[in-house]
Amino acid sequence: MKILADIHIHSDNSFDGESSVRELCESAVKKGISVITVTDHMEAPEIRLGDRSVFGNMINQIGKSVADVEAAKPEFDGKLEVLKGMELGEPMHDPKLTKRAMSVADFDFVLASIHNVRDSEDFYYLKYDEKNVPFLLERYFDELLETAENAEFDSLAHLTYPLRYIVERTDIKPDLDPYVEVIDQILGALVKREKALEINTSGLFKPIGVTLPDIDIIKRFRELGGKYVTLGSDAHKADRVGAGIEKGLETARLCGFEHFTIYKNHQPKMIEIWY
Repeated sequence: MKILADIHIHSDNSFDGESSVRELCESAVKKGISVITVTDHMEAPEIRLGDRSVFGNMINQIGKSVADVEAAKPEFDGKLEVLKGMELGEPMHDPKLTKRAMSVADFDFVLASIHNVRDSEDFYYLKYDEKNVPFLLERYFDELLETAENAEFDSLAHLTYPLRYIVERTDIKPDLDPYVEVIDQILGALVKREKALEINTSGLFKPIGVTLPDIDIIKRFRELGGKYVTLGSDAHKADRVGAGIEKGLETARLCGFEHFTIYKNHQPKMIEIWY
């Protein structure tokens, strides 16, 4: 049986999402997708701000996300499997708040991500030049290593996240050679802890033009003993659900993976790559 799964999707319960959970599900069914996981944003450090957060009340938003998924399950039963997830941002910035985030619901799946390093804005908002890019990337990968080694999660999201914006907004094409050692340490931590690496397909539709991370890093993960890869479009509206997933599957296969992974109750389920 040919199974397509997109397990990194945002609904309008994320501050930057545009579509309801129901609309996401309808889009997935039309595109022949078998499984989706709704992974709305939970930027852990923002929890302390409550309604004062510029991103909105994170606890309320993720609670609504879970409720919407639960409501969608019976409606789409037999047509689409809808799972409960969360994209947990900056999990190492405040362990107490991260623990609170994890306790909101009985999630099937948690993506760990870093959108901003400590005491800095999201990479989306930063301005880049030849001087600050190496410094920012060094800080990013160091913090990502800390996350990979210590945080509780199932899959590590968009490992090369800052490149999405650096390439989009400048003529700079960062050389990752200076970070090879720390990237290997990040991948090694995932292997040791039996965590997954996400193949995020959003970059295929942006100026960077590749998955996040790209094929070289995914291949290296496999060489180091990586077992689990997850596929996510990072869609923020219904018409983007599933975008690039088949390309992501092809990339995984070229890197030596015979299966991709979905998670139910944090347990990995490996599905044969047919593409």
